Amino acid sequence: MKTKTENPSYDHKASSSSYVQYGIPLGRSALRALEKRGIYSQTSISIEHQHLAKRYVIRGVESGGAVSDMGRYCAYLDGDGTPLPWLQPIDSISGNGRHAVVVAPELVRIEMFRIGRTYELAITRHVLKSESGHTKPRITSTLLFRGRDGTISLDLWAQENRLLRGTIAPSFYSEAGELRDIPHSFEAAVKNVTAALNCLACKHVHVAVARSMPRNLLAQA
Repeated sequence: MKTKTENPSYDHKASSSSYVQYGIPLGRSALRALEKRGIYSQTSISIEHQHLAKRYVIRGVESGGAVSDMGRYCAYLDGDGTPLPWLQPIDSISGNGRHAVVVAPELVRIEMFRIGRTYELAITRHVLKSESGHTKPRITSTLLFRGRDGTISLDLWAQENRLLRGTIAPSFYSEAGELRDIPHSFEAAVKNVTAALNCLACKHVHVAVARSMPRNLLAQA
């Protein structure tokens, strides 16, 4: 996880929370636990220039996976909640790492972290903002939804619950005990990322789609 550092391509005024661009902040113990279990999720994004198209785009990497007691995953949609076609898939031997690269002028990131049956969720929108006097745009990031201490009352990673993956998401509550609804446009993707957090030794994408597939088709677990 990146620490809070100055990034000239990031508009800090878009949000008061530093994790909006870099992802859910995790403590050292959680990061060590993920590393020990071989789970790698790249939550950072970057600005890239397409020379032939003569435009800038944002690059993200769908990545992550799970073991029985822990999971972390990061995936991307376009602005209206539609899964993005990948630029390229990434295969690995061990799993629980990088799965696909996506690029677009605007990205919505779905990031989740699980310990046991407890889930953290952050949905953020990232767009390019041009500024007078600057050739390269900045990334403007906005928090759309933040869920803390969400729960699912069963172990989705268990074989007997495999068929439920991709059909349910954690329940998140306000401090007053009221159920918080996940934005409808992103609900299907959140369910698939929930599945990814319970996909042991994950070696495939859960949200991004192949270019030959319809863009409104979500990958199922």
